[in-house]
Amino acid sequence: MTAASLPSSKPGGLKRLVERHPFLPALVIAIVLLALNGLYQPRSVSFAGITGLTKTYLALMMLAIAQTYVVYAGDIDLSAGAIVSLVNVVIVVTMEKLGGSGFSVVAALGIGLFVGLACGIINGIVVAALRLQAIVATFATSIFFTGLALYVMPVAGTPAPAAFWRTYGGRFFEIPFVYFAVALLAIVLYVLARTRLATQLLAVGDDAQAAYQSGLPVTKTRVQGYALCGLFAALAAFCITGDTASGDPLVGGKMTLFSVAAVVLGGSALSGGFGTVVGSIIGALIIGLINSLVFFVGTPSEWQNLVQGLAILVALMAGILVGRRARA
Repeated sequence: MTAASLPSSKPGGLKRLVERHPFLPALVIAIVLLALNGLYQPRSVSFAGITGLTKTYLALMMLAIAQTYVVYAGDIDLSAGAIVSLVNVVIVVTMEKLGGSGFSVVAALGIGLFVGLACGIINGIVVAALRLQAIVATFATSIFFTGLALYVMPVAGTPAPAAFWRTYGGRFFEIPFVYFAVALLAIVLYVLARTRLATQLLAVGDDAQAAYQSGLPVTKTRVQGYALCGLFAALAAFCITGDTASGDPLVGGKMTLFSVAAVVLGGSALSGGFGTVVGSIIGALIIGLINSLVFFVGTPSEWQNLVQGLAILVALMAGILVGRRARA
């Protein structure tokens, strides 16, 4: 390699690296935010601090993953947060009706997964099979799912059984339970990444017409993407129920747009065909770190939402600009 060729090879290598791992700009932003959190509150980067952050934002990470699978195919799900709310109240009410025993917890979680899957399939049929615009159709189903959640639990505050939330916030072999959940999540994502579905979703998002002409079942693939979204939304509901220890028919209301922001922060394209679930997880972590930093710097409560929104916007712009420069 000559000295003359060296400058051109480095940018090319960086371009290939970012194209292969589009979450790298988000990872850099997350590391910077983590360092800033540690600067203002050293305990936030301790083992206990990281555990608390993970426990609090694992639900958003799950929902960001859920959103990613529909975004892969160029779709979007504005009902994801409503599904979280519905599953949350369903499992809390089920556990309460069955007495709060270990069996009731297992039964409630099974029912919750079924509810999430059913909601996802409904979205998939409405969007893919009936060919309605995803943003409008899922906005409509979000209202429907929220109405169901309010029917199941008209008023927030029904407590979850102690066996459930103590497990979520507890330890096994001196290791916080949340890390077992993260390990299981990593295994599930690894398996999903090795299936044809992830590749098919990306192919549909990249060029649906070409995917159809190549023999790919486009409608079925999009429905499966929404079904996966529903399942991960149910998992997000399990996490938020364990964290809040109660039922709330509106608990997922703000989470939908946060999940979309996390997907974009992680480097995925809302137009479809490009992105990673790892990036979406990092994007959710960025949102959590921003919220923590806003609190640690002592921002007045009346200004916190404004500052959080601006910080997320800056992080989003920084990630996009870095990604574009690296791929240029």
